Amino acid sequence: MRRIRLTAMEQTQLDQIFKTTQDRRLRDRCQAVLMASRGRKRKIIAQDLGVHRTTVRLWLKQYQEHGLEGLPIHWAPGRPGRIPETLAPTIQGWVQEGPQGCGLDRANWTYEELATPLYQTTGIEVKRTAMRVFCQRHDMRPYRPTYRYLRGDPEKQQVARDELAALKKTRVAKLAGVSPPQASPDRRQDSGETADAACAVGGGSQALGAALARH
Repeated sequence: MRRIRLTAMEQTQLDQIFKTTQDRRLRDRCQAVLMASRGRKRKIIAQDLGVHRTTVRLWLKQYQEHGLEGLPIHWAPGRPGRIPETLAPTIQGWVQEGPQGCGLDRANWTYEELATPLYQTTGIEVKRTAMRVFCQRHDMRPYRPTYRYLRGDPEKQQVARDELAALKKTRVAKLAGVSPPQASPDRRQDSGETADAACAVGGGSQALGAALARH
């Protein structure tokens, strides 16, 4: 492999990408190219970046053949999803209507249950993971709350206010008509006997005092 020689413009571009990119792997590749342009050996570069020497050699080869376009990672497209993208509006409608809109006695969707109408309408059978990935890619949340705020009936509210006002008036009237508590006959009799005994004791005391004064 021939030595990498950078022009002033290439040096500036690599420095800019190295300082601004959020991709750590792309930053390491730019740093490897910059270090190689300064004469560092591949073995030393690999030790500094914590990668294998063969990895550094592949990075440098990609840059020599493709320039800056050869440094970023190009992921393979991979296997297409089982759920066509054209069904996104339909599934979104199911999520918004809820399970009851599809004839299911449920409060909220689950990823497993959301796959049921998909199979019934399109014949596409998917598992929970495939449905979850599809919903997350299209920003769908099957676990949505089903409660809603309902406005009160003005007539029923007025009837309730009238009943409450009448109940308050009845309670106030009852409280105003209660007389003070009176003593029971037994308690009155006991009080009378106590008063008589006190008078008898007082009279006896006066008679005894008069007798002693005469003597």
